[in-house]
Amino acid sequence: MYLDDYYSDTGDGVLISREQASLFAKGVADDFNPLHDPENKLFCVPGDLLFSIAVAKLGLHQRMRFEFAGMVDGSQRLRFSDTGDGVVRMVDDSDRTYLNIHREGENTSDPGLIGALTRRYVEFSGHTFPDILMPLMAEQSVMINPARPLVIYESMEIDLPTLDFSDPTLAFTGSTLEVNGKRGGVRLGFQFRSAGKHVGEGAKFMSLRGLRPYDSGAAEAMIREYRERKGSPVNP
Repeated sequence: MYLDDYYSDTGDGVLISREQASLFAKGVADDFNPLHDPENKLFCVPGDLLFSIAVAKLGLHQRMRFEFAGMVDGSQRLRFSDTGDGVVRMVDDSDRTYLNIHREGENTSDPGLIGALTRRYVEFSGHTFPDILMPLMAEQSVMINPARPLVIYESMEIDLPTLDFSDPTLAFTGSTLEVNGKRGGVRLGFQFRSAGKHVGEGAKFMSLRGLRPYDSGAAEAMIREYRERKGSPVNP
């Protein structure tokens, strides 16, 4: 599976080095968030890598919800702890929880389907900033603080009426931003298709902190800095 280069299996858990996590962020998700640079003191493993590993290890269920509960900094050995009520926790050796995984319905361990579906989602999710988030904030006349951008990946969910499909594609279906003072809640919707048919849908949820009035100049500077980190044109 394509994930093999991005974590190490210890038999009783998994280890994700900073270098592996950074390669995943840039090479798979096309996500150049500075928090995924190995040398960053505030480094964190991408949530989408935790999601992908969880599905690869636990199987794909018809209905799944992933709730992020902590930041992995590359020093923890992670394992899965089944609570017995349909929820599996991704925890470290101190039993601290980093991810809660809710599962319902039929399941499959087909590596081809799991690899294709998780990769399609990761490729979509990695472009949240700036491609989706900046236009969404502009519509609401708010923006995050450029000096201390606080965008928290809270959860994602998928709903698959059937698991009898292959080689899925993913299409973005729309976004919403609810603003409450200096905080905002974001929902990004998407759907999976296979052989021209709708086979499932899902959503990604984020929270924004420290919102301020929208400043087009500051917003353009944030986008320009991000594009320069990627080495791509500012106005593609």
